[in-house]
Amino acid sequence: MQTEYTVRDATINDLPAIVEIYNSTIASRMVTADTEPVTVESRKKWFFDHSPEARPLWVIEKDGQIAGWVSFQSFYGRPAYNGTVEISIYIHSDYRGRKLGKFLMEYAIGECPNLNIKTLLAFIFGHNKRSLKLFDSFGFEKWAHLPNIAELDGIERDLIILGKRIEQNKRRELN
Repeated sequence: MQTEYTVRDATINDLPAIVEIYNSTIASRMVTADTEPVTVESRKKWFFDHSPEARPLWVIEKDGQIAGWVSFQSFYGRPAYNGTVEISIYIHSDYRGRKLGKFLMEYAIGECPNLNIKTLLAFIFGHNKRSLKLFDSFGFEKWAHLPNIAELDGIERDLIILGKRIEQNKRRELN
């Protein structure tokens, strides 16, 4: 898969494609608590909160088309939590079912030691069995269960917080 796809830091020119992929997941009510599409303009601050050195936003592309993205976001915004990030993975609908989520997860976990990230968190709806299974396969554990915390189309949904500690002694060479 590595020869077919390229992972790179996102640029501001990628933001429309990132937003399009994100918006394509809203209707399913499986992966985001947003209930209406977001705009590129509304996501600019979020985009600029990322940095390749500490809180990357990567895109994966094939033949010049963005097939998905993965981001690390700061958790709770206090210095004592600098080693902890929330991971998010989104795949373009044309590329779902091709194991890109697994590929991006492997990539992201592999980069954590280089970014001084010690803990990964994932916030996943309890009814999103595919995402829960993916994260479980990478050793994430259930650290919290928040019952009926979200309401989507009149249905209350649980939020599961998964966590994984990252070994720091295995630093990977940056390309």
